[in-house]
Amino acid sequence: MDAGGGKSFFIGGKSINLHPDCQPVSSLTLKVETTVDLFEKLSISNTSLGRHHEYADGYMMFPKLEGEIEPWMMFRGKKVLTWSLNNYIGLANHPEVRKVDAEAAKEWGLAYPMGARMMSGQTSKHEELEQQLADFVGKESAYLLNYGYQGMLSIIDSLVDRKDVIVYDSESHACILDGLRLHMGKRFVFRHNDMENLEVQLKHAERVAEQTGGAILLITEGVFGMAGDLGRLDKIVELKKKYNFRILVDDAHGFGTMGPEGAGTGTHFGKEVQDEIDVYFATFAKAMAGIGGFVASTQEVVRYLRFNMRSQIFAKSLPMAMVVGAMKRLELLKTQPELREKLWHIVRMLQEGLKEAGMNIGKTESPVTPVFLEGNEFEGANLVVDLRENYKVFCSLVIYPVVPKGTIMLRLIPTAVHTEQDVRYTIDAFKAISDKLKYGKYNKERVVFEQ
Repeated sequence: MDAGGGKSFFIGGKSINLHPDCQPVSSLTLKVETTVDLFEKLSISNTSLGRHHEYADGYMMFPKLEGEIEPWMMFRGKKVLTWSLNNYIGLANHPEVRKVDAEAAKEWGLAYPMGARMMSGQTSKHEELEQQLADFVGKESAYLLNYGYQGMLSIIDSLVDRKDVIVYDSESHACILDGLRLHMGKRFVFRHNDMENLEVQLKHAERVAEQTGGAILLITEGVFGMAGDLGRLDKIVELKKKYNFRILVDDAHGFGTMGPEGAGTGTHFGKEVQDEIDVYFATFAKAMAGIGGFVASTQEVVRYLRFNMRSQIFAKSLPMAMVVGAMKRLELLKTQPELREKLWHIVRMLQEGLKEAGMNIGKTESPVTPVFLEGNEFEGANLVVDLRENYKVFCSLVIYPVVPKGTIMLRLIPTAVHTEQDVRYTIDAFKAISDKLKYGKYNKERVVFEQ
């Protein structure tokens, strides 16, 4: 009892006093939540992509493109003109690449070297490729990554601690967003390529960093892989004169395609911009048509990453056959500029032709070629079926939530091995489906495919 005659209870270690006029209840029932089986929650229909599985699996998602890697491939028993392979300069099926890949696999197998780089997976070939990559992108040092996606996660995780602040573009790739989730400090997002808003976020970041005693890391992309526009690297590096931050650039789609020599999006804006990129990341999965990636920076930073990137410390080294194959790919990228010139010829022909046909291709400044159409997801699905089955053109469909509701995006990836005839054929097909969409031909029930 308290002094006034009320009762006292202890809840969570605190004394709670009740007024004397409060009447006790006869009983108090507490609802105790029991644990559930993890698998009971794993319904595919509850996930953002999985909810489409009934009609999309095996057709829109997880489609099987079979045969040699070239523009025309087999899909569900039919030959289709394929615009969905990141084989930018045509190295995937290049005879010299195929020859070196086969010889390296025969000589080394796919197991050597065994173990992580730090323990037993280090070779002189790995080091040689790293120096070649560093020289090519104009950095002091580089470090090979066995996979690009997990490499980016680990780069972010290694560079910052809980005191540091990250500022990043709102349309950053999923590997960047997943890396941000590992960060236990503050982060601020700026509207896509909006330099005024970036300055606002940098000011916020500076205030926080001053309080925590931390630093600021700005993350953006060279080429944004969905819409094909470029990160405003020239404007961003200018801001280093006003704010104290370091820049990490994901240039997966820019490496091998952008700049006078294909050395990346920074070089597209000029050597001085490339020099101001503090940490440069690229993958082999695009222009290099391979597996793996690399990060490049100063010798001091790369040395630090080698000893702190958990995705590399605790994972197997890139197999020797892939290292040797990557060296050949890099050699061709540097010595056969006609491959990149052919790519850009096809890019210009495709993009200009689509625009002349009345298509909206957004603000792309790279080989990535989006086509934006008005329609719902049902129309998008039916349109793609018509495009693949009747026009024999295969490209990727992007719908809400990646793009706004009411928008259908078709993404095309031109390559150096596409022909002018392929381009003309595709433009004619897009004219036809665009007209059908306008006249409501695709506004019916969603197609369900046999699994």
